[in-house]
Amino acid sequence: MQPADAQTSPNPNATISSLTELLGASGVLADPADKAPYLREWRDLFIGEAVAVARPSNAQEVCSILRYAHETGTPIVPQGGNTGLVGGQTPDASGRAIILSLARMNAIREIDPTGNTITVDAGAVLERVQNAAAEVERLYPLALGAQGSCTIGGNIATNAGGTGVLAYGNTRDLVLGLEVALPDGRLWKGLSSLRKDNTGYDLKNLFIGSEGTLGIVTAATLKLFPRPKGMLTAFLGLESPQQALAVFSRLQGLAGSGLTGFEIMPLEGLAFVLRHQPGARDPLETQYPWYVLAEISSGRSEEDAQALMMDGLEAALDAGEIVDAAIAQSLEQSNEFWAIRHGMSEVQKAEGASIKHDVSVPVAKVPAFLDEAIAAVLDMVPGCRPVPFGHLGDGNIHFNVSQPVEMERQAFLDLWEPMNDRVHAIVTAMDGSISAEHGIGQLKRDLLPGVKDPVALALMQTLKQAIDPKGIMNPGKVLALP
Repeated sequence: MQPADAQTSPNPNATISSLTELLGASGVLADPADKAPYLREWRDLFIGEAVAVARPSNAQEVCSILRYAHETGTPIVPQGGNTGLVGGQTPDASGRAIILSLARMNAIREIDPTGNTITVDAGAVLERVQNAAAEVERLYPLALGAQGSCTIGGNIATNAGGTGVLAYGNTRDLVLGLEVALPDGRLWKGLSSLRKDNTGYDLKNLFIGSEGTLGIVTAATLKLFPRPKGMLTAFLGLESPQQALAVFSRLQGLAGSGLTGFEIMPLEGLAFVLRHQPGARDPLETQYPWYVLAEISSGRSEEDAQALMMDGLEAALDAGEIVDAAIAQSLEQSNEFWAIRHGMSEVQKAEGASIKHDVSVPVAKVPAFLDEAIAAVLDMVPGCRPVPFGHLGDGNIHFNVSQPVEMERQAFLDLWEPMNDRVHAIVTAMDGSISAEHGIGQLKRDLLPGVKDPVALALMQTLKQAIDPKGIMNPGKVLALP
């Protein structure tokens, strides 16, 4: 495969002129001030440059851009809501790439409440899709902290997880069909709503989680679910992750797939939220080392959800698995509980630098992982503040570490790689993954060969070469160029 940056591209003015001819003046951003928001990852870990930002309004325009890029060897960096956490949406510093923003392609094409499907453009914001489903008494269960700005195309490109994975699965489990613009400008029209189709390879799964390295998703048909008729949220105080695991097993045994949320959080993380998130308040009167946010949903009634939750919590109290609990008395209070969890990552910025890990281990090993990893980073950087939180029910922990209060920011960030090495060694020893839901992008690209089966890597390279022989699609992401 010849990498795009090894080819000869037209000069910037020629590229801008060609894009303007394809999209019109309103579809191209070339002024530095207009491009600036697209060039920077929100944590400022990655800052790049681009010749222009192309903003197509339909799939045909996406294909026309890709045909131009294919003919000229111009790199393409797809971008949705620019909320990614591994630099997959950020161009390199060469200034040769075209950022292809899907923001103008945001239509809700069709909703089928009977078939429980919704078909949307890739640039549709996740929260808007959730709301469109709710208007017809359906649920689109993908839920993320960035749901007010992330897009469906980005969710698909990264196989986004979030807090609903426990009951509904990752994005991959929610996609029925895709429409994808290929690197040579062809359009694959795979927007099927069928639940069963055994007519060959399942092509959609090539593009889900591919981070824009194989093509650009332009639309998707997604699964919907009946809206729960009852839901109850509880905020629990506990002494240890081992107790949290015991409560998880207990509630899942009672509610089955009705356990739609189970998130673990440390005291340090709650303290950060209370200090920096407007309107946040502690649901419990006493502080505890660990907290769990649990949610049970029922397709039958509010009373059913309440009975399941109360039965489980009473038994957990009797068994000494939890120490305290607050039960949401309204939807507003439930949203306040969830705002604590969703805000936990962002508030860390106010506490200085943080080194972050998005990892997963088998669910039963989460307590052991937390014990070992917390001890390891404290040994490495005395005074650092571990803030591990996340989806205990599916084994995904965001193992974030904030700098010591008195330590210089850059001195702490200089420890990023050695701390990654130490935490990831614990993860791999427990048969876990160094990227549970954020993807690989630039941040973890060079780590992938050390943790991925070599045959799997070879197959990934083969697919990349076959589908994108000129290497124009998001070069330098996921796979290192040969």
